Amino acid sequence: AMSIPGKMEPPSSPERAGKWLKEEFDKETRNQVKDLMENNENELIECFYRDLEFGTGGLRGIMGVGTNRMNIYTVAMATQGLSNYLKKEFSKIPQIKVAVAHDSRNNSKLFARTTAEIFSANGFKVYLFEDLRPTPELSFAIRYFKCQSGVVITASHNPKEYNGYKAYWDDGAQIIAPHDKLIIQEVQAIQSLEHVNFKSKPENIELIGNEIDDIYTNQITGLSLSHDVIRRQNQLKIVYTPLHGAGGKLVPQVLRKFGFTNIIHVDEQDISDGNFPTVRSPNPEESAALYMAVKKAEETSADIVLATDPDADRVGVVVKNSQGKYIMRQD
Repeated sequence: AMSIPGKMEPPSSPERAGKWLKEEFDKETRNQVKDLMENNENELIECFYRDLEFGTGGLRGIMGVGTNRMNIYTVAMATQGLSNYLKKEFSKIPQIKVAVAHDSRNNSKLFARTTAEIFSANGFKVYLFEDLRPTPELSFAIRYFKCQSGVVITASHNPKEYNGYKAYWDDGAQIIAPHDKLIIQEVQAIQSLEHVNFKSKPENIELIGNEIDDIYTNQITGLSLSHDVIRRQNQLKIVYTPLHGAGGKLVPQVLRKFGFTNIIHVDEQDISDGNFPTVRSPNPEESAALYMAVKKAEETSADIVLATDPDADRVGVVVKNSQGKYIMRQD
């Protein structure tokens, strides 16, 4: 192939990886990159052949070192791009406010903290959940604190190797046109760590937790249209599993606030764990993920099984049919 004069060849993976050996990257990252360069060319190419794409929902990818992986550096660059867009869009607001939450995945807490620090460095007020929380509660917090944006660190129901970064707008919903495309442009403009403000301002970060849980769950239970039905069915036997994710605390709490008194746990799956040790994939829409919960339902002759995914924004339901067999509801 003839090379066109003046046209730059895109940098190769080794060339891109070389930049990650600089001092601005932490020692562990540099060692991992060096190891890939010396011992695993295929993986090196996978990790560096492109930038992890910031799509309309944000980022999602396998965790690891490199430009095509989820790590504190790709998260920091995405946050700086989002910050730059928020500054343009809300230039008249004296202090931009954002909320940040995360699920039970490996590194989720670290990525949430990184996100909060970059936002704080950009002068924003940050409401950071002190521990894992359901994604819908992040939407609620954005509206409750009148934030301009928010982020939740989650890869939803993907396998354990993945993590992700979902961006939200001031209405508590995921970002839609035209903001989505414009944010993507801002994120793509962050070409190196030099463009990222890492000088975090801890005084800008406020940890939030139980007090918001109470306000949020009270609001939810206030939305019920049929309290009398719940009163009649309050003995309903419900097996609930969070599948090692963020629903473990709040879902049973909400069910009890509604008035359900008979909630049965799958103890092994109440443990928050980003390796999701008891399931192949933490997707409540797959019957395999609900195996232990259904077994528990059979043992206790429960009426219904509920399971949420790691960030507790989707639910799988198993009901007992007229023959007493448990069947999945697939809507």
